[in-house]
Amino acid sequence: MLIRAALSALSPAGPRARLSILIFHRVLSEPDPLFPGEVDRRRFDELMGWIAAWFNVLPLEEAVARLKRGQLPARAAAITFDDGYADNWLNAVPILQKHGLHATFFIATGFLDGGRMWNDTLIESVRNTRAGQIDLSWLGKPTLALDSIAEKRTALDALIPAIKHMPAVERDAAVSRVAESCAAVLPNDLMLTTEQLRALRSAGMGVGAHTVSHPILARIDAASAYREIAEGRERLEELLGERCGLFAYPNGKLGQDYLAEHVEMVRSLGFDAAASTNWGASSMSTDCFQLLRFTPWDQSRLRFMLRLFRNIRKE
Repeated sequence: MLIRAALSALSPAGPRARLSILIFHRVLSEPDPLFPGEVDRRRFDELMGWIAAWFNVLPLEEAVARLKRGQLPARAAAITFDDGYADNWLNAVPILQKHGLHATFFIATGFLDGGRMWNDTLIESVRNTRAGQIDLSWLGKPTLALDSIAEKRTALDALIPAIKHMPAVERDAAVSRVAESCAAVLPNDLMLTTEQLRALRSAGMGVGAHTVSHPILARIDAASAYREIAEGRERLEELLGERCGLFAYPNGKLGQDYLAEHVEMVRSLGFDAAASTNWGASSMSTDCFQLLRFTPWDQSRLRFMLRLFRNIRKE
């Protein structure tokens, strides 16, 4: 009761309400030795228990409409997932349903039905490598061993940041080079199938657009960015047979991943709202095409709660 009272003081009902929007990407079946901090089913179940007890969780579409009217309830929150991983349907949705919660899933349509994001190609190449080391001199880095989990984690810590912000063509070439060096068998079931996406929507969850191929919009030309945003939504509307009113910017940091011109593109395309990954809790004064999002990562209940409090207070 004390936590709920404190949250209500920070985010009261009505015009002074703050909307906390949480971001997730994956909910693994079991802990991942390579990424021990990644959320798995047990951890997600625990987190959703806390969120259900502390917040009034609304569908994001409804929350945005009520935020605009100044009619949010106290302790308002929404839950979102980015990218479109298969484990969202297999693991996250059953836990959300268990706790009576709703989430909105932002889908990069180009990876449906057997696709794989560039970072996952890197991760799975290193995870399943048949090589004992990898030469990264072409990235200005040393040759790194790949025998142990710790060595693989070190290699990924070097590879992902070095490749992440390359232009798309260069990034794809770099990823292919790593995959070839590792000579690994790569999975093709990491992302949602069309059938799983439709099942997720039929289960009452929300679906939003997240481009086609998840580019960093700030790194591509305006025509390509517009096409990515528009065609991603069109594909979802075709698959689901309904209007798609929500969008999330890939990566989502203003000035680094998207620019003011992309906000205007989303607005001009007739979306109702768009989500960034700029931290904070949204108020009536927040641009609804740059909604703030955040996820506390702390393991203990107390630290998790305190970080949520700080995020709500963030201006």
